[in-house]
Amino acid sequence: MMKYDYIVNYIYNLRRDRAKFDLRNIKRLLKLLDNPHEKFDSILVGGTNGKGSTVSMISSILLEEGFHVGMFTKPHLSSYTERFVLDGKPVSEDRLLEVCEEVLPYIERMSRCKRYGRPSFFEATVAIAFKLFEEEKVDIAVVEVGLGGRLDATNVLNPLVSVITNVDLEHTHILGDTVDKIAREKGDIIKRKGLAITAADKIEAIKVLERIAKRRKAKLVEVGRDLTFNVKYAGLDGEVFDLKGLSGIYEDLVVRMVGLHQVINAATAVGAIELLSLRGVEVCEESIRRGLKNAFWPGRFEIIEREPMIILDCAKDPRAASTLRREFERLFVGKRVILVVSISSDKDYKSMMREFCSFSDTVIACRHKVMGRGLDPRILASEAERYGRKAMVIEDVKDAVMAARKFSSDEDVILVAGSVFTVGEAREIWFPRNTVLGRSLNEGV
Repeated sequence: MMKYDYIVNYIYNLRRDRAKFDLRNIKRLLKLLDNPHEKFDSILVGGTNGKGSTVSMISSILLEEGFHVGMFTKPHLSSYTERFVLDGKPVSEDRLLEVCEEVLPYIERMSRCKRYGRPSFFEATVAIAFKLFEEEKVDIAVVEVGLGGRLDATNVLNPLVSVITNVDLEHTHILGDTVDKIAREKGDIIKRKGLAITAADKIEAIKVLERIAKRRKAKLVEVGRDLTFNVKYAGLDGEVFDLKGLSGIYEDLVVRMVGLHQVINAATAVGAIELLSLRGVEVCEESIRRGLKNAFWPGRFEIIEREPMIILDCAKDPRAASTLRREFERLFVGKRVILVVSISSDKDYKSMMREFCSFSDTVIACRHKVMGRGLDPRILASEAERYGRKAMVIEDVKDAVMAARKFSSDEDVILVAGSVFTVGEAREIWFPRNTVLGRSLNEGV
């Protein structure tokens, strides 16, 4: 669609401007659009890792209960439409084009105003999402925070529940160089007299979030203190666990997303759903069960082939890489692992490669194509060789994956990781653009 491609390219080109960390612009743009964000209920999900998985679980539960659900996430794997989901399906290009054509004149109008200037890519994308959700009359929108929280464009919402998955070092040049500073930024999505839940596990982050909640007279629920769980089974087909929640005990809950960290995300999602009852939104236990079991989030320990085992994981920072290491050490003892890796240049690639190389035997370094952000693969290969790993460079992501398949036996494991963008490019081998949310082999328990 020529007109759609033209408009999406226009929005992408907004990335050329320096990102803004100020709510004035997004508030002005939304005011010009008659404040669509004030016309639907929302749940706002921030944190360092696990935001997308938690958003998908909450959305899936609400869908099972019969709500009309909007979902906004970032970044997308392959198609811009993935960021805007209605009742579990990405919006069509035709429908997105209609909303973009409503929003873009106001972006141009602001571009001519010295006081505000042109909205950023993310501000424009958030405005498009909120306008879409208003027009589609969603009951609840589950919205992922972009970066931080305090000055993120999504923080104009007044959510029913605020969710902070966890807090760790990330974007330190913007958010601060300590966990407590970053917690202050992320904790700002906790609203005055609001409801909030967190699965933060670092004591310095927890203390900051508790202080914010106390100061704002908000209720803060903590996974591990107020909600506890017991994992009964964890394998390549998902997890089974018992959960002691805020309003009951749930036995034998099933989540199909692989990894013990997904149990934490699931507990967080259930806690957020339980908190909704304090706002008059009731969700039954059966909807919670079905919603968790049916929740799917592509590129998160996603098994795409079995012989050889090919796994795609969007691990994009040291914490995610460490989580991935623990899962590989648990699930693939004695297996040869071939790593296909591309990392963005603004990430702590040394720490990530240390984690990746601890369980990988061979490394194929490549470079994703997004905005010229991919790190030189020769640097990654050199880093792998420091740890005694056999390494090679194949510039293109898809070519690197195909080479890994050629070099592997049916008993090997191929892991594609390092960035959402890396996984997005690789996933197009199996799922062409606009079908990227298609399900893979994570069939469930």
